[in-house]
Amino acid sequence: MALLSRLEMLKDMVQEAIDKGATSVEEVHKAIARIPFEVAARSGLLEDDLQKKQDLALQPIGYVYDKIREINRLIGDMASDVFEAIEDAKHVDNVIKEKGLDAKREEVDGSR
Repeated sequence: MALLSRLEMLKDMVQEAIDKGATSVEEVHKAIARIPFEVAARSGLLEDDLQKKQDLALQPIGYVYDKIREINRLIGDMASDVFEAIEDAKHVDNVIKEKGLDAKREEVDGSR
């Protein structure tokens, strides 16, 4: 397997791990953030609109982890673009070398 293919595969694995890790941490973060609301509800301190207040408190947490996943995706896309550009450049270089050799052969054959 070519080096670039391995690097792209590694990039995909890291990107997936970051995405799954961010989702796992987000779930733990939200579970911890719910605890004060549950305690307050059990003690009778939060009777009205408990779900609404809890949702408002959890919303920024979701936004943060959504941004982490979005940035992870954008960085992954940029890395894929770089790998693709390198592969394209290698292909162009090979074609130029091949055409250059053919042109030199024609020059040599034509001068005989």
